[in-house]
Amino acid sequence: MMSLGAQASDTNLPLWINPEHGTEIRLEHTQSIDESDIDAAEARLDRFAPLLQRLFPELAATGGIVESPLLPLSRAQSEALIGPQAAGAGRFWIKADHQLAVAGSIKARGGFHEVLEFAEQVAQRHGLLPPGEDHGRLASAAARACFARHEVAVGSTGNLGMSIGIMAAALGFRATVHMSSEAKAWKRQRLRDHGVTVLEYPGDYGQAVASGREQARQDPLCHFVDDEHSASLFCGYAVAARRLRAQLAAQSVVVDAQHPLFVYIPCGVGGAPGGVCFGLRQAFGAHVHCFFIEPADSSCFLVRMQHPDRPGISIYDAGQHNRTLADGLAVPCASELVYPLMRSRLSGIAVADDDSLCADTWRLKALAGLKVEASAAAAVSGPRALLHTEAGRRYLQALGPGFVPRQASHIVWTTGGALMPDDEHQELLRRGEAIARAARP
Repeated sequence: MMSLGAQASDTNLPLWINPEHGTEIRLEHTQSIDESDIDAAEARLDRFAPLLQRLFPELAATGGIVESPLLPLSRAQSEALIGPQAAGAGRFWIKADHQLAVAGSIKARGGFHEVLEFAEQVAQRHGLLPPGEDHGRLASAAARACFARHEVAVGSTGNLGMSIGIMAAALGFRATVHMSSEAKAWKRQRLRDHGVTVLEYPGDYGQAVASGREQARQDPLCHFVDDEHSASLFCGYAVAARRLRAQLAAQSVVVDAQHPLFVYIPCGVGGAPGGVCFGLRQAFGAHVHCFFIEPADSSCFLVRMQHPDRPGISIYDAGQHNRTLADGLAVPCASELVYPLMRSRLSGIAVADDDSLCADTWRLKALAGLKVEASAAAAVSGPRALLHTEAGRRYLQALGPGFVPRQASHIVWTTGGALMPDDEHQELLRRGEAIARAARP
C-alpha cells in the first residue's frame, strides 16, 4: 500500500492525561444523571421510530432508528492512517457517525431526542397522545397545527443546528437556529431548504447561544435547546454507547481488563462526546478509555479540565483565538453540565492543528473511502497521540503488566461530513493530500 504520510510532523501531538481519571470525586451542584435516564432516552427514541420512518423515507431500511455502522480497519489501513505504532496495538475501527441519516452528524441522536421529548410533552399537555397510543398520531394535521404554535430554537456552529432544525421543522414546529460566524454556508442553506429560520451572528458560538437563549426567554411557547446545559441532549448522545456495545458483541469483540477499549471523539462544547463517554463508562466501567480531541486553537474542554477552579473560563482567557477549520469544534467555553461528569471519567485530551485535520480528511477518503469534514477527522489524532507520545506511552504502561496491546480495540469516532457538498469536500481533499504527501519521508 502506498505511504500516506501518517508520521513525522503531524503525529507529534500534545496529549494531556487527566490526573483525576478513575478517582472518586464528590462534586456539589452536579446534575444527577444515571442509567435510568439513558434507559428513558433509549425508550423514547424507540417509541418515535415508526413516526420517524414516516417523516424521513431514508430511515425505512432501519425502521426509523438513526444509527451508524461500526467499520473495521485492516492492519494495513490502520498503520497507514495512524502510523507505524499502530502495528501490534490492537484492532482499529471507525464508528461512522458522519454517515448518520437525516442530519449527517453525531448530533442526530441528542438533537433528535430533545426535540422528540419536547414534542411528546406538548402532545400530552394538549391531549394529543393518550397513554399507550402510537406516536404515529403525531403526524396528524391536528398535531402539526398544535406544534405550529410552538417554536424550537438553538444556538449552533452547524451540526447541532442541523439536527434540531430539521427534526423540529419535520414535526411542524417553528424552527429557528442562531448560527455563529464559524458555521459553513452550506449548513445554513440546507436548514433554510428545510423551512428553518436561520439567524446569523458576526461573533462566535457563545454570542449565538446567548442571543438565542435571551430571545427564547421572551416567548413562553419557545423551547430553547441549550447545548451547554441540556440533560436531554446528553442522554440522547449516551444512547450511542448502548448501541455500540451491541455492535461490538455482534462482531465478537470482548471488552474487559485483558481486552480494553480505547475511544477517540472530537470535542466542541462537550455535550456529544461527554454523553458518549458517560454511556461507555456505564456500559464498560474501567475497561473503556475515552479521549477527546480538540483543535489546538480552540480547545475549550482542555482549558476547563486544566482549570477546575475557574467555571466559565474561555479559550480566550488561555490565549487561544478560536481559529480552526473544524467549525463544529469552534467553541470558546466548555459545558458546565458535562465538565463535572467528565472529571473522573475522561482519560485525556489530545489537540490537533488544521494541517493534521486536512491531511486526515484526505487519508480517510483515500484509505477507507469515507467522506468526513475536518472536525470529524480530528478523531484520527487521538490514537496517534496515545501511541506516538511519551505521555501516551506512560498512560498505557500504567495499565499494568496484564495489559496486552494487541488485545485492545481502538474506535475512531467520525462525527460528520456525509452531507458536505462535493465541491467543498474536494477542496479540502486537495489541500489535505498536499499536506499528507509533503509529510512523507
